[in-house]
Amino acid sequence: MKNKPVMYLAQGAMIAALYVVINYTEAAIFPGSTTMAVQFRIAEALCLLACITPAAIPGLTVGCFIANFISVGIMPIDLVIGTLASLLAAFTMYAIRNVKLFNMPILATLMPAIFNGILVGLELELFLNDSGFHIGAFLLTAGSVALGELVVCFVLGLPLYQLIKRNRALNRFFSA
Repeated sequence: MKNKPVMYLAQGAMIAALYVVINYTEAAIFPGSTTMAVQFRIAEALCLLACITPAAIPGLTVGCFIANFISVGIMPIDLVIGTLASLLAAFTMYAIRNVKLFNMPILATLMPAIFNGILVGLELELFLNDSGFHIGAFLLTAGSVALGELVVCFVLGLPLYQLIKRNRALNRFFSA
C-alpha cells in the first residue's frame, strides 16, 4: 500500500480515541469501574487489536495515557505505571500474535492481565498502603486487577478479535 504510514497513523489514532471514549463513557455510567483495584475497563477489549495491527501498540498506549490523565482522582504515578503496563502488554501481544489455540490468540490475551496485574497491583500496594509493602496484600491486589483484565479480554476482546477477522471490511482496514 502506498500510504502505509498514513494508514498506520490513522489506525493508531482511531484506537487511542476509541479507548478514551469507551473509558470515559464507562466511567460516567459506572463510577469507579475503570479506576478501582477490581476494574472492568471495557476499553481493554481493544487490546486484542494488538494481535491484528502494530498500530495498536501506540494507539493503546496513548489511549491509556489520556484516559488515565482525564480520570478523576487517578494517581499521577498511574500516568507512568498504567501506561507502561499497556505498552508492554500491547508490544508483547503483537510479538506473540501468531501463537494460537483454537485459532485464537489465547496466550496473547493473557498479557494485559499479567502486565497490569503485576505493575498496577504493585503501584496500588506501594502508593495506597500506608503500612508498607505486604506480599499478601500485593498478591490480592495484583490478582484482582488481573481478574478484571482477564474477564474483559476474554469475554469482550476475543469476540471483537473474531468479529474483525471474519468481517472482510474490518479485517482489510486493520490489516492494511
